[in-house]
This record gives sequence, C-alpha cells and structure tokens, in this order.
Amino acid sequence: MSLSEKLDRVLYRADELRALLETAEGAQVGALSKELSELEPLVERVHALRDAQRARDEAEAMMADPEMRELAEAEYYAQRDAVPVLEREIRLLLLPRDVADEGSAILEVRPAAGGDEAGLFAAELFAAYQRYAAQRGWRFGILDYDESELGGIKGAVAEIEGKGVFARLKFESGVHRVQRVPATETQGRIHTSTVTVAVLPQAEEVDVQINESDLRIDTYRASGAGGQHVNKTDSAVRITHIPTGTVVAMQEERSQHKNRAKAMKVLRARLYEAQRSQASASRSADRRAQVGTGDRSERIRTYNFPQGRVTDHRIGLTLHKIDRVMQGEFDELFDALVAEDEAARLAAEGV
Repeated sequence: MSLSEKLDRVLYRADELRALLETAEGAQVGALSKELSELEPLVERVHALRDAQRARDEAEAMMADPEMRELAEAEYYAQRDAVPVLEREIRLLLLPRDVADEGSAILEVRPAAGGDEAGLFAAELFAAYQRYAAQRGWRFGILDYDESELGGIKGAVAEIEGKGVFARLKFESGVHRVQRVPATETQGRIHTSTVTVAVLPQAEEVDVQINESDLRIDTYRASGAGGQHVNKTDSAVRITHIPTGTVVAMQEERSQHKNRAKAMKVLRARLYEAQRSQASASRSADRRAQVGTGDRSERIRTYNFPQGRVTDHRIGLTLHKIDRVMQGEFDELFDALVAEDEAARLAAEGV
C-alpha cells in the first residue's frame, strides 16, 4: 500500500469517527473521542502535506508564464522543500505508538564495578538527571537514596513526573562507564568504574495486577551512612514478588506505611517493564534496535574526565563537554538517540 493510500484511509477513518460521535452514547463517546484525538495530529499533517503538494504543483505550472516565473519560482522551491519534511513527520506518526512514551518514569541508579568510586559517580549521575528534570520542568521526587559513608550512593530511586518523560529518558537504561582519577588515588592513576541505570515506565494499578497473596513483606530497621538516618522502629520495608522473584527495598521514609507505598510503586514499574519487554521481544525477535536493547547489562556510554569527553557507544557520538553534560545538559545526546531510533523504526516498518 502506498503512502498516499494509507493517508486516504486515515482521513476516511477520521471522518467516520466524527459521524459516529454525532449519535454515540455513554462509554462509546469516550472511546471514539480518544481514537479521534489520537488521529487528529496525523490528520493535520496530512492536510498540510496535500496543501503543500498542491501549491508546489500550481507554482510549477505558473513558472511556464514568463511574467509569473520569478514569483512562482520562490513559491515552488518553498513548497518543494516542505513536502519531504511533512512526509517524514507523517511517517513517524504512522509508526506504532508506545503507550508509555507520553507518561512518567521511575529512575534507578546504582554503582556496579569500582567500589567507592562507582558510588561517587552514581551520586553525580543521579544529580545530573535531577538537574535535567528541573530544566524540563518535570517533578523529580526521590523515592529512595541510600548514601554511602564517602558521600556516594549505594543506590537511588526517583519518580520523574511530566509529559513525555519516558520517551526522553528510556535510552538511558544500561551500563554507564566512568574513567577518571579518584580523589583517593595518590599516584594519579586513572580508574574505570561502572554504574547501572534503569528507566522504567511508571505503571498504574490498572496496568499491572498484583495479588497480595503473591507478596512477601519484611520489615526491618533503616540504616544509613555513619549511623545517620537510623530508626528505632522497623520502618524499612522489603517486598518480594514471589512469582517473579522481584525484590524491592525501601527505607527513605521514617514511616513504614510510606515506605511500603513507595516500594509498591517501584515494584509495579518493574513488573510492568518486564511484561513490556517480553511482549516487545516476541514482536521484534528478528530486529535489534540501533540504539541497543536497553538491557542494564549493556555498556552504553563512557564518561572520560581526563579527556573531557562523553561517548555514546550505540550511535558513535562523542561530545567534548563532559562538565556541561554532568550539569544536566543531555539534550544533544538524547536528540541523537531519538533520531537514530526513529530511523531504525522507519526502516524496519517500511513506512
């Protein structure tokens, strides 16, 4: 089916939905309205494309008239250049949508290899994401922050709320490698450490059904760096989802009830992502995305402080502005990752 035929179908369906809404009642109104609202951005682009194509063709015809040629040429080239831009926008809108893209996300950052240095960098990377969220106007709520004695972290979890958070951050999942001279290094040797990042779509209760009988809930006393943040009551909570073996521990709050609520939020996100990954694997077994799988075992980026560079290994992009990146200036990286993913999906779908 040609692109033009696909677009005819889109316009036909939009007209059909408008007609159905005139006589719809009850719950049907909501379902039809939702489908129409999802189609409207595409319909708008289709009309813009066809207007541009029509204007281009009319200007081309007018160029045969010597008196109109100069004016017509300017219009022709403007519309000619607009058409491929609109066609690409439309092809992207025709791609299957990830329903999680427009929503919020759960961010988890944990040190991996490298001891204290890994914990210090994990804390710095977590802070960089927090700065980025502030720049975007997103709400960054810390769910858990387990600080180490040297000022690093043993792990940190945040809930990032806003429109399009998951779409923007989802390619951060994986192993982040740091190369630098640790503050504790007396001989100036460069050390290599790693940190794992997971970005999970925030799940609502309707997305994941969890049976209480499938949970084992343990409580214990919270602990912290240097004896700080230690409760005399069993406020920390560890929840184990028995069918999957997924474990979430939370001790940030001094209230057992609040820690349990936060742990359930993270557990729900992890189970939701596991379901999504399984479904995605079955749909896309024959294709590996250009930007990687998002697996936390995959090394995705290196932060080399002596050379002042950040390299994303999935797309071969190197930026020589590590200080700015660590201040939360991720957009150049994120834009390149999104563009690579869009190109890969367009090629795979043949849109």
